[in-house]
Amino acid sequence: SLVVLFGATAGAYGAKLGSDERELILLVWQVVDLHSKKVGTLHKSLVKADNLDLSDQCREVSALTPEGLSKAEPLDRVLHQFNQLVSSDLKVLGRSSYTLCSDGQLLIRQVLHPETSKKNFLLADCFYSFYDLRKEFHTCYPSSAAVKDQTIKTMAEYLGLGTDETEEDFGVWQVKTMVAIIFSMLSESCNHVFTEPETVKYKYETGPCSKSETVDSETVIRARGLPWQSSDQDIARFFKGLNIAKGGVALCLNAQGRRNGEALVRFVNSEQRDLALERHKHHMGSRYIEVYKATGEEFLKIAGGTSNEVAQFLSRENQVIIRMRGLPFTATQEDVLGFLGPECPVTGGKEGLLFVKYPDGRPTGDAFVLFSCEEYAQNALKKHKEILGKRYIELFRSTAAEVQQVLNRYMSTPLIPTLPTPIIPVIPPPYTIATGSIRDCVRLRGLPYTAGIDDILEFMGDATADIKPHGVHMVLNQQGRPSGDAFIQMKSADKAFMVAQKCHKKMMKDRYVEVFQCSGEEMNFVLMGGTLNRSGLSPPPCKLPCLSPPTYAAFQTAAVIPAEAALYQPQALLPTTRTAQASAAAPPTVTYYPAQAAQLYMNYTAYYPSPPVSPTTVGYLAATPGAVAAAAATATHTPIVPQPGALVRMQGLPYNTGMKEILSFFQGYQYAPDDYNGLIQLSDQARSVLQAPKEWVCL
Repeated sequence: SLVVLFGATAGAYGAKLGSDERELILLVWQVVDLHSKKVGTLHKSLVKADNLDLSDQCREVSALTPEGLSKAEPLDRVLHQFNQLVSSDLKVLGRSSYTLCSDGQLLIRQVLHPETSKKNFLLADCFYSFYDLRKEFHTCYPSSAAVKDQTIKTMAEYLGLGTDETEEDFGVWQVKTMVAIIFSMLSESCNHVFTEPETVKYKYETGPCSKSETVDSETVIRARGLPWQSSDQDIARFFKGLNIAKGGVALCLNAQGRRNGEALVRFVNSEQRDLALERHKHHMGSRYIEVYKATGEEFLKIAGGTSNEVAQFLSRENQVIIRMRGLPFTATQEDVLGFLGPECPVTGGKEGLLFVKYPDGRPTGDAFVLFSCEEYAQNALKKHKEILGKRYIELFRSTAAEVQQVLNRYMSTPLIPTLPTPIIPVIPPPYTIATGSIRDCVRLRGLPYTAGIDDILEFMGDATADIKPHGVHMVLNQQGRPSGDAFIQMKSADKAFMVAQKCHKKMMKDRYVEVFQCSGEEMNFVLMGGTLNRSGLSPPPCKLPCLSPPTYAAFQTAAVIPAEAALYQPQALLPTTRTAQASAAAPPTVTYYPAQAAQLYMNYTAYYPSPPVSPTTVGYLAATPGAVAAAAATATHTPIVPQPGALVRMQGLPYNTGMKEILSFFQGYQYAPDDYNGLIQLSDQARSVLQAPKEWVCL
């Protein structure tokens, strides 16, 4: 038997049913015996929603009113009545089992399952299996319209059935027409058999993912704005009614290994993915979640792994994974098992523990633990921030994808991470960064983190022709990763104004990008590490007097550049010859970008590689043309190359650390001579300038 089911919500109708999170307000159903071709009683039930504010479309199509709905029963009672009435009708027809049949996927997947999940009550088993009448109709009549274009009315018209909806109440006509369509499909000319129902997964299945797997990009979405404490089960609950692939939830981590509020979700097919996209800006608690398309490569980058140890750890299915963070580096498996105690036994004992280590075997302080049931996991979570040794331990719910991601990150981390090496120009024309208050630059804010130079040029469109050489500056953070900002130097203030007007809030990879006109001075300020926002300019976190806005007037004395500048072509640093008349005016500054002398606090920027390729910029010192020429004449152009293994890098220094504290730290060891200036040979004049701000020099 089939139970033909139709429903409506207080909001959108038709192809957008359920996309606006509105509650169910109407259910109509009728039992159909496929063998005897008899039908049971047609039932219609109104449902009292928590929010009785009906949309205009709902009022027009259904003719329902808030007053009438206020007298109806809530959804849980209506579903209980549904089960009782269906059982009664089946007994009359001499049947005992049935399967639901609905007009498409939306009522079951996008309305009933999400709403009951939010209201915390369970649906009966019958709602986890159903026939999609549109798919069955297209199978029976292949020459009919595509499944996505089918409606009850178009199917009835194809069969030549009556389509006057005004003859019956809303919902009643739809169910009666669906029953007539089913009987036509059961006729001798068609003899259709209902054999393969649609299924809804009862729960999300965890599991590992290998980087060697092939993931269809048409099955992956990115969810953004998740609460930081949300788990894979929370995300599966958000997508309740849709079938997520096994191990298909991958929580994304930031550079510090903490969750960043994003997740990649892989569904079993593209149809499920398309339904997931309709849940854009649906709510998880009080937060709305953004849902965008993603690629299979992105999913594998986050969730895929190659470690046999991880694969063996995750080989046990249906386990609850807990992440422990902040473990003492000396902690052993016995210590962790003792910390968890007998009330939360670990699956497999020591085999249910996975310590995260660096490539050289040093512990990171992280570990993952398997539990066989939710009760044991809850007992473990109660130990959050309890003490082990002399440290408090943090415990969080985790996922198989997070295990892979954390292991991949730590195992691929170099012992001494470095920023990209400076790029030496191959063609030597003069090169300067714009300065002054002329607003001939634009700032792009909100770029996708995956956006590159080509994406920005495509985003700019025809305005690309008006960009100055080396005019695209992508701002990276101190970890060398994209910050979502970029600056572009245009050929004039008018061009910058036109770009800001044309491209503001234009879309790039499913994100809108804000475009603001700004000056070269403001651009340089941000590239130095400061911030530019609605409240004005905020200086970089540095004590140098030269960084006070609105101008950079430091080093007004004979500022020079170190000999390391000889690595670059002199034409890229020295201005072209000017006439005496031009020299009489206030000389513009020439900007030098040392590769290592000013890394502290500075934003790193990458450049649009139009010839010549710009030198890498980590920070800068402003100098007058005369000072630059003097420095070039006096500096030695042979940098000292360190012996292999003679250079160390210090990380985690207090911000107020000076040269004295560093030398005291290395007391008893022989360091490089020449007044501790290490690898860069400086003239006396250059040394007096660079030693003044000791926060900038770290050798």
